[in-house]
Amino acid sequence: MNELTLSTLLAVFEEMFGRHLFWGLVIACTIIAFLFIYVIIRDNKIEAKRLVRAELWAPVGAAIGIAFVFFITSSNFADIGGPIDVIVLILIAVAGAVGMTILAYIVQSLSSSQKS
Repeated sequence: MNELTLSTLLAVFEEMFGRHLFWGLVIACTIIAFLFIYVIIRDNKIEAKRLVRAELWAPVGAAIGIAFVFFITSSNFADIGGPIDVIVLILIAVAGAVGMTILAYIVQSLSSSQKS
């Protein structure tokens, strides 16, 4: 592999996760992103109370992200071999934490708007 292209990345991710799971995750992330944009536009701001409560879910999201990748790749912590593995693991944890924070914010915002 001499160059890294989008089609190469798509093929690698489809091979690693499976075609249905990968595209299901892409669709889920797209829906969540549009919901977040909708909530921000609807409220015209990011509400601090909701954001702080949503951030409490970040460690859960980090743990779920790491567990998910370990499950999909049939790996465990003993398979971590070098610095790049640790960096990738940290990036996975950060992505899971951010994703769970956004999801928690969306759930809070949409559930509170239904009560009023």
